[in-house]
Amino acid sequence: MKRPRLGLRDAPLQGGQPLAFAIGLAIALFVGTLLLLGAGHDPLRIYSRMFEASLGGPDAWAVTLNRAVPLGLAGLAVAVAGSMGLWNIGAEGQIMAGAIGASWVARIGGDWPGLVLIVAMLLAALGGGGLLAVGPAIARARLGVNEIITTLMLNEVAIRLVQWLIHGPWKDPGAYNFPLAPMLPDQARLPTLFSRAHCGLLIAAGVIIICSLAVRYTAWGYELRIAGSSEATARYSGISLSRKILTVLVISGGIAGLAGGVELTGTADRLTETISNGFGFAGIIVAALALMRPSGVAVVALLFGAVQIGGQSIQTLGVSSSVSTILQAFVLFGAIGAGVFSRYRIFLDGETPVVAEEANQ
Repeated sequence: MKRPRLGLRDAPLQGGQPLAFAIGLAIALFVGTLLLLGAGHDPLRIYSRMFEASLGGPDAWAVTLNRAVPLGLAGLAVAVAGSMGLWNIGAEGQIMAGAIGASWVARIGGDWPGLVLIVAMLLAALGGGGLLAVGPAIARARLGVNEIITTLMLNEVAIRLVQWLIHGPWKDPGAYNFPLAPMLPDQARLPTLFSRAHCGLLIAAGVIIICSLAVRYTAWGYELRIAGSSEATARYSGISLSRKILTVLVISGGIAGLAGGVELTGTADRLTETISNGFGFAGIIVAALALMRPSGVAVVALLFGAVQIGGQSIQTLGVSSSVSTILQAFVLFGAIGAGVFSRYRIFLDGETPVVAEEANQ
């Protein structure tokens, strides 16, 4: 009996990642349809409601874009590190660290002019996220400690720090004994573009464009890709791996921290335990679907923002919002599977794949 095995195609299928993404979305919708039918719901009605709530008009677009901003920045943070083959799993905690930094500036600068205060808060958020990434960066660069473990563990540290602050030194005395931080000053709010969409959209777009150009067209980005593809080649070329690791992980943390600052000044009204709202972990999926390319995170973040907002809206129809989480998971699984089969195909024993050396690369 002939056994199947994977081998490289002569040439990748046309369409590449966009096609894989579309296939992943189709698979997710199909699986979601089966789940909804099994639960006794009308899939067409549910999907129509999700579309209407997330993309059905200016107000819906505003809410979706606001959700896509932290998702895009978190995905960008993971993708920047991924450009060098590193995994920043700590974006969730770095978002919180950024929100802490921004909240601290709001506490000391409550009387500052709006523009000055917002800029200072966002810079503090950038610094807070980067600061949380310094430890894992040094451990990876100097000691070879796996950054996945250290960045993941610091998520819990950031969560506990927020809890301590809002239960203790930053507790609002007028909150009637509830563990809440004080409200932000009125001038610490990002201006709106239309409806409820705030200027964080422009900030996120600018950061994504800058990082995409830097990774793709600058010498720094070229060295980053070389270091990520082969450490031996990087050393031979005179690239300092330790310096690159330090730089990339701190920048990655800073971008995630900026997401916390934008979320605080754009959507939230105070520091809370749920300020990160799972954006850091969702950012890993966003980056993975974008193939760790900074240029691809914006589109993926927009889709995920729409799925999340749509998932929240169907609760009024008696459907759990977990449906949106399931859809996100199957988009990822479907896209990854389609991406694999766009470059590989199944061979039976007796068939010869493309050159063996290529298959082993």
